[in-house]
Amino acid sequence: MAMSLAIIIILGLIFNKLFEKLKLPGLLGMLILGVLLGPYVTNIISEDILRISPDLRKIALIIILLRAGLGIKKDTLNKVGVPALKMSCIPGVLEGLTIMFAASYIFGITKIEAGMLGFIIAAVSPAVIVPLMLNFISSGKGEKKGIPTIILAGASIDDVIAITIFSTFLGLYGGKNVNIAKKIFDIPLSIFIGIAIGAMVGVILTAIFKKYHIRDTKKTLILIATAIILTGIEEVFKNMIPIASLLGVMTIGFVLLEKYSKVANRISMKLSKVWVMAEILLFVLVGAQVNIYVALSSGLLGLVIIILGLVARSIGVLVSLMGTNLNAKERLFCVISYFPKATVQAAMGAVPLAAGVKSGELILAIAVLSIIITAPLGAIGIKIAGEKLLSNE
Repeated sequence: MAMSLAIIIILGLIFNKLFEKLKLPGLLGMLILGVLLGPYVTNIISEDILRISPDLRKIALIIILLRAGLGIKKDTLNKVGVPALKMSCIPGVLEGLTIMFAASYIFGITKIEAGMLGFIIAAVSPAVIVPLMLNFISSGKGEKKGIPTIILAGASIDDVIAITIFSTFLGLYGGKNVNIAKKIFDIPLSIFIGIAIGAMVGVILTAIFKKYHIRDTKKTLILIATAIILTGIEEVFKNMIPIASLLGVMTIGFVLLEKYSKVANRISMKLSKVWVMAEILLFVLVGAQVNIYVALSSGLLGLVIIILGLVARSIGVLVSLMGTNLNAKERLFCVISYFPKATVQAAMGAVPLAAGVKSGELILAIAVLSIIITAPLGAIGIKIAGEKLLSNE
C-alpha cells in the first residue's frame, strides 16, 4: 500500500506538470494516470488503496469544497442567487428526462430502468468543476458577474437532485412503496438542512477560533475533521432525514469567511497546500475506477445517449441564464462548464447492477463511457473557454 501511494504521488506530480506544459488541465493527466495504474490496465495500485478509495476521494472532495466556500463572498452570492438556483435543477432534470426517454426507445428497456440511467448520467462532477472554477476566481476571470460562483453553487446542488431522483427510480424498480411527493419534497428539505447545519457549524467554529488561540494549521485540521463528520452524519441519517452534506461543507467555509475573514483567508491558504496532495489522490483514484472495456461495450448507441443528454443539458443552462446580464460568450462558457461527469458516475454506476437491475450492465457501461468522454473533454473545454471567453477583472 505504501509503495502504491508513493507511485501515485510521484507519477501524479509528473503527469500534472506534463499536462500543464502542454497547456492542458493537470487534472486530466492525473485522471489518465489513474486509468493506466488501475485494475483494468496495469493493476499497479494495491487493493488496499482501492478498498479505501471512496473515503480518500470523499476527503479530497471535502477539502476542495471547503476552499470553494472560503472563496465565495456574500455580495457575489446575492448577485448570482437566482441563476445559480435555476442552474442547480433545470439542466440536470432536462438531461435526465431526455436520456430516460431516449434510452427507453433505443435500448427497449423500461422507463424505470432508463430513469436510473438518466439520473446517474445527469449529475455533473464537482471534483472536476470546482478546482477549475477556483482557479478562475483567483485569477479574476468572470468575477465581475460572478460566473464561476454561479457554476460552483449550481453544481453542488445539481448532484443532490440527480441522486435523489435516481434513488426514487431504484426504489420503484425494487417494488418498494416509494412516496413520490415525499421524494420531491426531500430535495429542497435536504438543501435547507445541509445549509442550516453548515451555517450552525460555521458559527460555532468562528466562536471557538475567536475565543481560543489555536495555530492556523490546527484550525485547518479542525475544519477538515468537522466537515468529514458532517458528511458522516448524512450517511447515518440518510434513511430518516435528507441532508445535502456537501452543500453544508461549502456553507461552513462561507460563514467562516463572513464572520472571521482574516482567519478564513489564512485557512484557505493552508487548504491550498493540503490540496496539492488531495488533488492527486482524488483524480488518480477516480481514474482508477474507470473500466474502459466495460465502457466500450455500450458501443456507438451509448455515445448517442450521452450526446443527447448533453444537448438537453446545454438547453437547460441557456434557459437558466435567461434574464441575466451575461453575454453570448459567457453563456457559452457556462454551457461548457456543465459538461464534466466523473464523481457520481464512478461512485454509483455499478449500484443498479449490484441491486439486480436487468439492464445494470448497460447502465454501468454508459456511466463509465460518460466519464471517459466528458471528464477530459469538459476539463479541456473549461480551461480553454475560460481563457478565451471570460473577461479579466
